[in-house]
Amino acid sequence: MFDGKPINRTLTLQSGALRIEVPELSLMRSILSAGCCLALVLVFFSGPAQAVQATTAQQEKHTTTHHTAQTSKSGSGTHKPTTHTRSHQTAHVRHAHTRRSRRTAKSIARSRKLQRAFVASSQLRPMAQQLAQDRSPAAYGGVTHYAQSHTGDAAAAAYVSLGHAYLLDRRFPDAIAALAHADATGDVLDDYATYLKAQAEMQSGQLPAAEMLLNGFATKYPDSVFVPQMPVLLANLALSQGDPQTALHVLSEHAAEPVAKKPDYVLALARAQQIAGDTGAAARSFRRVFLGYPLSPEAAQAKTQLQTMDESASLTVAERQNHADALYAAARYNEAYDDYRALAADPGVQDPEQRNRLLVAAAACDYKLKRAYRQQIASLPDDNGEAGARRLYLLMELARDRGDVTEQQADVTQLEQRFPQSPWLAEALYSSGNMYLLRKDFPSAAAYYTELVQRFPTICKGTDGPCSDYAPSAHWRAAWLDYRLEKYSDAAKLFDEQIAHYPGGKEVPSAIYWRARIYQDQEREPAKAAAYYLVIKDTYLHYYYAQQASARLAELGGVPPAEAPELESIRPPTIPALTDDVPEDDPHVVRAKLLANAGLNEYIAPEIQAAEGSEEWGAFAEAEIYHSYGEDAKAMRVMKRALPFYTSAPIEAIPLAYWHILFPEPYWSTIESESAKNDLDPFMVASLIRQESEFNPTVVSYANAWGLMQLLPRVGAEMARKDGIHHFDHNELLNPSINIRLGTQYLRQTLNKFDNKPEYAFAAYNAGDDRVVDWRSGAPFHGMDEFVESIPFTETREYVQGIVRNEMIYRDLAAHRPASKAPSTATKASTADAAKGME
Repeated sequence: MFDGKPINRTLTLQSGALRIEVPELSLMRSILSAGCCLALVLVFFSGPAQAVQATTAQQEKHTTTHHTAQTSKSGSGTHKPTTHTRSHQTAHVRHAHTRRSRRTAKSIARSRKLQRAFVASSQLRPMAQQLAQDRSPAAYGGVTHYAQSHTGDAAAAAYVSLGHAYLLDRRFPDAIAALAHADATGDVLDDYATYLKAQAEMQSGQLPAAEMLLNGFATKYPDSVFVPQMPVLLANLALSQGDPQTALHVLSEHAAEPVAKKPDYVLALARAQQIAGDTGAAARSFRRVFLGYPLSPEAAQAKTQLQTMDESASLTVAERQNHADALYAAARYNEAYDDYRALAADPGVQDPEQRNRLLVAAAACDYKLKRAYRQQIASLPDDNGEAGARRLYLLMELARDRGDVTEQQADVTQLEQRFPQSPWLAEALYSSGNMYLLRKDFPSAAAYYTELVQRFPTICKGTDGPCSDYAPSAHWRAAWLDYRLEKYSDAAKLFDEQIAHYPGGKEVPSAIYWRARIYQDQEREPAKAAAYYLVIKDTYLHYYYAQQASARLAELGGVPPAEAPELESIRPPTIPALTDDVPEDDPHVVRAKLLANAGLNEYIAPEIQAAEGSEEWGAFAEAEIYHSYGEDAKAMRVMKRALPFYTSAPIEAIPLAYWHILFPEPYWSTIESESAKNDLDPFMVASLIRQESEFNPTVVSYANAWGLMQLLPRVGAEMARKDGIHHFDHNELLNPSINIRLGTQYLRQTLNKFDNKPEYAFAAYNAGDDRVVDWRSGAPFHGMDEFVESIPFTETREYVQGIVRNEMIYRDLAAHRPASKAPSTATKASTADAAKGME
């Protein structure tokens, strides 16, 4: 939030038939982020212009000094560092200016012009974004009215927005006209107008006109992000006009550049060679595309050309199978099926075992597409190679799907006897273990997991022997089931093995925590337990088990931790130097913001990446653009990709500006008020929304869950009826206020069903009430942490842990704010009490 407190006021922007409610905060952010002192002129283009003069200060930068994490303390006692104590290896968070080259007067002037255009077009943003999203008549009308009501670069930005939308809708004459208006009214996006206009001319068959636009483009716009695309565009343009020699010349001039490694370049080269009559070189280039870039759109074109040239036979069976395997690995099962079947029917496949492998691979595609049946798989040729093993594995999976335990066991037995080292046996063992886990037959599940680890003890990277990437997970599940069956000595041994044999696995935090529990509860070694809890707390700072470990350390009081040399290899991730010092006056950065105003979102990231030094701050700059306009979900995803280690990082190790994008607080006043009505903690509600929708108010999931709190339409209707909302339409779930209003009521209802225990409620919210009732009906749990770890669905288990983690981070961030800016911190139904366990 801008000043720590949400602003609820909105400005109504209307242009033609389009009417949009824009949060005042978003509009102010868009102007302030220009980073310059300017008078703000708010022009309401639906009527006479009214100027409101205001001065703005430079965008405030963080000045708080950040330090590396301190050595942890346990309970009320302060301990001296021992061999197990560790602190995060964090680079200092950088708040000094990033180093930049001296800028020329021309570059400075360009930046200032872009900044003026950005501010002038701020009100265009919501309309242009609406146009980019749905391209409805009302959206076109709104942007058109804006363009016609403005002059200069603000109008040019609107015309570029229209040209871009018309191009997407293949309305080429309209696109060309709009982009011509952009050229005539302003020049801050002139390279975009030229590039998009050339695209429209090419796609409408006006090749000479396109050629006139593209020739000399790189000279005229040397800093444009489109310059690297020019060789391929010009080559394809020449080919479209029957001039392969010009195409070859253009491509050869860039053969040593990075563009020459892209599939569109190689395909253009192949086409030029083919038209020029050099069929041998063309075949080699088409092969390079087909084999080197199997998932690219160009690969399909290369395949067609190879077939046309009668050169497909030059591809070996192994090469074609590798291509099909790549499609299968990318979950493109229909395409992979076609390739496998065509290969199996090819007369060139003489080896019966090879043909069997292809037929079974095609059947595996059928299974993935949910169209396989037992008789089909059973009728496949059986042999003693990998085809026979995979055939049995598929039969086992079909038996599992039917609940046929007898056949499932018989198929696994055959695999054990006939294919003891096959990876398909590993697949079958893991799947069987999961089947019995869901059936709550823990001894049988543990037996399958244990057998997998005994036969395939290592992951497959860098090993030649029997291996399986399921080994760490199977080992962990066997260990955990021993713990649940109260075989604590066996479980302790397996936890120790998990830590020693799979130190980089995602199961290690759980293994360390539960090994500590055994030290504390069964083996009565509190000092050893304290050492393990401290490692969890210090290494996995915001993990679910860090909170649990902190609570356990409090129980232990001031017990000095023992030495734990076996945990020396468990270290926090090294956090790189991070800076929130974005060069706001860089032309590419300002232009990226202007592109957001124009709704050209797909070009924001490339524009930022073109800026000098963007490898240090580019992801943050991109996310900040989305965040400043309230597009929190998009901003959050950018930062998650850039900072995969954030859940292990101390708050002090990452600039607060990063954290506020990762953990935003939009709709806070609504969250707070509706939480209060339903006796909920607003931090918990925000944490659930972050996990459900990443604060995207318009998302609809594959399971037909809608909006911020991901309510099913029937649930929304039920809550609306109870709340007295008449004539409820499920589309109203995309309204943030209504979604939060009904979602908080549903969350309160779910909490009431499950004794006000947040973890039960979260699990039910994700997987359904009936499943939680079923999971609780198993062996008794000795604490809420035991229930959470026992959730058999990985998605649901990580979902529950994720909400607890989110709440922990939200609270930590609130503690780092000045008191005047901190949101209310009510603790009703808070998961902060989760570590206390069950009553």
